[in-house]
Amino acid sequence: MQRRSPMRLLRGSALFAAVFALTPVAAQDAQRDFDFEFGTWKTEVRRLAKPLSGSQEWIAYSGTTVVRPLLGGRSNVAELSIEGASGRIDGVSLRLYEPAAKQWSLNFANLRSGVLTAPVVGAFRDGRGEFHGRDELDGRPIRVRFVISEITRDSARFEQAYSADDGRTWETNWIATDTRIR
Repeated sequence: MQRRSPMRLLRGSALFAAVFALTPVAAQDAQRDFDFEFGTWKTEVRRLAKPLSGSQEWIAYSGTTVVRPLLGGRSNVAELSIEGASGRIDGVSLRLYEPAAKQWSLNFANLRSGVLTAPVVGAFRDGRGEFHGRDELDGRPIRVRFVISEITRDSARFEQAYSADDGRTWETNWIATDTRIR
């Protein structure tokens, strides 16, 4: 009598199919949403000097962003280091994937304060990531929208906007364009 290996038995069984059905392909694909960004990027940033104040003064920065996967790609960390005439910004963004909701939470900290901002949560659809959250600006509640668009193998655009009227109107206050460094 020929003995069959346990793996061979498993491959032919309904149990094998059931195990793989527990991890839907869509969930696996969504876990890979940020894979395009792994690596080192030249980052050009324009930041609105005083958001939601009526001011139209923009400040320019330039530097790098380095993005690394964590835990097999189910999370990642982006290290931002930019400077301009008005100073330097060093920050870190921790992005965490929640398989049940098929959504990402983006959590940012400016290293000057060392405090995480309130997360924005969302997903990628049709090559565009959109994330929303609530925060405070100068003691007043605001909504935050963060959009990742124009994604190619070697470039991407990141845009943040605030709303003081619960999302009826938005003011863009951060625009970053990343170009891959080879």
